[in-house]
Amino acid sequence: MVFCRGCAKEIHNSAVACPQCGAPQAVQQAATAQSAAIASGNPYIEVLKKYAVFTGRASRREYWMFILINLLIAVGLGIVDGLLGGKGFISNSYSLAMFIPSIAVGVRRMHDTDRSGWWLLLPIVNIVFLAQDSQRGDNRFGPNPKGIV
Repeated sequence: MVFCRGCAKEIHNSAVACPQCGAPQAVQQAATAQSAAIASGNPYIEVLKKYAVFTGRASRREYWMFILINLLIAVGLGIVDGLLGGKGFISNSYSLAMFIPSIAVGVRRMHDTDRSGWWLLLPIVNIVFLAQDSQRGDNRFGPNPKGIV
């Protein structure tokens, strides 16, 4: 159930218009945002599909799962590189390849909390902002990736 945009009465989330006041509802926008959020189910792949996209929003789950998977892969490659007697070429190449997607998903995560991506440059403060929940509904950077209107 959702609330009407006109009279704030509770209505069904598939209603095109409010039965009480007749105000049109944004049903299609919520469905689009929700389907985009669960496109493949793997946040790491979703971030890589948006390799250098600095616009829009990224959910908290998408950001932190990407960081976790990225960290595990980097550690694994570092171990393999050490066992092979390399000088860090494999792990450094991977880290360099993931540099732009990491910044892009960080900027989109800041957008999700309705902040500019430049906040990533400030240490400690950016971690607090990255850990905050999404701003409800649409903001100046786009629709909510969770589909919450």
